[in-house]
Amino acid sequence: MIWKYIVEKRSWLLLLASLQLITIAVAYLDSAISLLPILYIVLLNTLIFLVFFFLRYLRETPFYRSLEGWDQIYELQTVLTPRSPLEQLVHEAVSAQTDRYKRESSMNVQLLESEKDEQLAWIHEVKTPLTAMQLMIERLPDETLQRQLMYEWLRIHHLLDQQLHQKRIPFIQNDLFITKVSLAPILNQEIRALKSWCFSKGIGFDVELEAEAVLTDGKWLAFMLRQLLTNAVKYSEASDILIRSREQDGHVILTIEDSGQGIDPRDLPRIYDKGFTSSRVRQEGAATGMGLYLTRQVAEPLQIRIDAASVPGEGSEFSLTFPRENDFQRLSGM
Repeated sequence: MIWKYIVEKRSWLLLLASLQLITIAVAYLDSAISLLPILYIVLLNTLIFLVFFFLRYLRETPFYRSLEGWDQIYELQTVLTPRSPLEQLVHEAVSAQTDRYKRESSMNVQLLESEKDEQLAWIHEVKTPLTAMQLMIERLPDETLQRQLMYEWLRIHHLLDQQLHQKRIPFIQNDLFITKVSLAPILNQEIRALKSWCFSKGIGFDVELEAEAVLTDGKWLAFMLRQLLTNAVKYSEASDILIRSREQDGHVILTIEDSGQGIDPRDLPRIYDKGFTSSRVRQEGAATGMGLYLTRQVAEPLQIRIDAASVPGEGSEFSLTFPRENDFQRLSGM
């Protein structure tokens, strides 16, 4: 700050130095003027100026130092009250800009909330004709056509479900209800939802749950499992998907293993990135790159660790490590 203050006052400093040098030059050139007293006066002026400069520095810089330490939030309590006209001018400009940003931020939040509510309402409205469409598809006499239509219906339903939960994830902390949840009913429900798709691809499920109960939110866990099971079915053909659970060091670990096409080792670190699809999946055009991204977004507030392992051409395995009860002390107070 001292260097900035010197730079700010450099014109005044140069003026003072010039005047002192002119005084010395005149005394030096005019033999009628004694040089020694002039040097004494210049030295005294310089000392007085240095004290004055230091005092002005202590008085003028606190306001700007408080601006320098301001954390750029919308409140100006940390900024000191201005004590000079120029400081007042700066304070008024910053206050006006802050008030404008507050108004714009509030309007943007309201617009986002309105758009979110409208989109959620639209998704719920679309679910009604989708349900009716499902009933009509199930009554079709042609089983081949029925399976094809059901697959497309399932894709639409899955995309709408992703969109619905994506809009809710930013507010997930307000929607969590942590309790002991049984894995079997949730898995059975999600597997039943995929049965027509699995039947057409010749895919079965081998479920073995040594550890049955986990501490989590049942609704959000179902969404996570839906993404993982859908991916397992999407990239598998005529094979079984293995679902296992076990307890280790007080944590329940649920694994979902498929025998599908697997994931390239180069892609494995990026599979949770938003919109990322591997080169193979991109060629097939079957993925949106949102499923695993949303799964990770939900896993973080639930304190569930996701681990992935894969061998190209042999399959993939995803593991969900659930928290212990004492890990949820922070969330339980919400």
